Amino acid sequence: MTLSRSLTLLPVVLFGIAYMSPLVVFGTYGVMVQSTHGRATSAYIVALVAMLFTAYSYGRMVKAYPTAGSAYTYARKSFGAHLGFMIGWAVLLDYFFLPMAACVVTASYLGSAVPGIPTWIWVVSLVAATTILNIIGIKITTSVNLWMMLFQLIMIAVFVVLTINGVVHGIGTGKLISGLPLFNPHGSFSTVMTGASIACYSFLGFDAISTLSEETIAPERTIPKATLLATLVCGLIFVIVTYVGQLFHPSDFSNVNAAGPEIVKFVGGNIFASVFVAASVVGSLTCGLSAQASVSRLLYAMGRDGVLPKPVFGKLHKKFKTPVWNILIVGVVCLAALKLNVATSTSFINFGAFTAFTFVNLSVIVRYFIRGRQRTLKDIALYVIMPLIGAGFTIWLFIHLDKNALRLGTAWAILGFIYLLFLTKMFRRKPPELDFAAADDVSESA
Repeated sequence: MTLSRSLTLLPVVLFGIAYMSPLVVFGTYGVMVQSTHGRATSAYIVALVAMLFTAYSYGRMVKAYPTAGSAYTYARKSFGAHLGFMIGWAVLLDYFFLPMAACVVTASYLGSAVPGIPTWIWVVSLVAATTILNIIGIKITTSVNLWMMLFQLIMIAVFVVLTINGVVHGIGTGKLISGLPLFNPHGSFSTVMTGASIACYSFLGFDAISTLSEETIAPERTIPKATLLATLVCGLIFVIVTYVGQLFHPSDFSNVNAAGPEIVKFVGGNIFASVFVAASVVGSLTCGLSAQASVSRLLYAMGRDGVLPKPVFGKLHKKFKTPVWNILIVGVVCLAALKLNVATSTSFINFGAFTAFTFVNLSVIVRYFIRGRQRTLKDIALYVIMPLIGAGFTIWLFIHLDKNALRLGTAWAILGFIYLLFLTKMFRRKPPELDFAAADDVSESA
């Protein structure tokens, strides 16, 4: 039995935009403005350029390997099973902290909306809710995601219109054309790069478009185009929102972790702010719910295939048919949101993401230029220069990550290497290869 090929370019692009969740720009808005000293727009432009080059590389690798597994598969096929395992291990850190980051952002929104309730109550409640729902089993259809995405776009459009109207009438800078969000004299190139490393969190999810390869008409052409278009559309939204937002209200937020709701209230008043926060909370909660479900299925795939201990990670609940132990483990990790802020939690995610993105870019060179021997001048531009630029960007952003993220990521990588030695009996055999399709089947049946 095979999946029906019915998707064209537009619905695939909309899927990618919905997965990235455009309102995520407000979740890190205050942190971005603070970390860049008022040059958040410049940071988003840098991040957009970096992600476009990486999205191009993902498109090239989808053509070569139109299967699930994404960066793990590409690295394994290009660099071998052992390095592929390490890339998959790094991506696992990304997946582990994505639901936690969604929890941090959602708790920040709720804490801003209802300041009388302690943040820890929101965190525990959110973790409990997503964990219980995932154990019971939940399926969010494409149509629901589409409507949520359209609602987010409407909210953003209203915000931009109200902001422009306020600036035209003398609020903030009082003019629509200003270099302040781009070339603030108090900032520097280093602060822009630090901000860009955080901004990339907003782009996470564009690579998920490749999971639709088997349901898309002419995927070798459609998937690469959709990946680039979805990244470009969301990137432009992030740039526009931060630009007009800084024109209206340059800085000085009472709480940088919840600056999004604060500036929305400045722009549209209490009623608009309430609707906006509600939309953001639902979007973040949906993201966290999906992320927890995804990583629990990945852990299940690793347990079933012998990469992780099968008695714990490779078991399904007899009644609910869900990987209960994995869901509980991810829920416990999510409780780290009690101690982390938005900047640090997103940096944890980006450690794994930047590692994966770098090797996806390098995989293009190995697959096409080295092994495929495609070496004309055009090939060198497409399969060497462009992926090298993409890898250069992601490496540069990597070294500007939060120091705590770099420490944790390095410790995670060392732990993975030690486990790889155990798994392969000191490299005397290959690590087991993951079967992502089976994990997807479990996710779809939940």
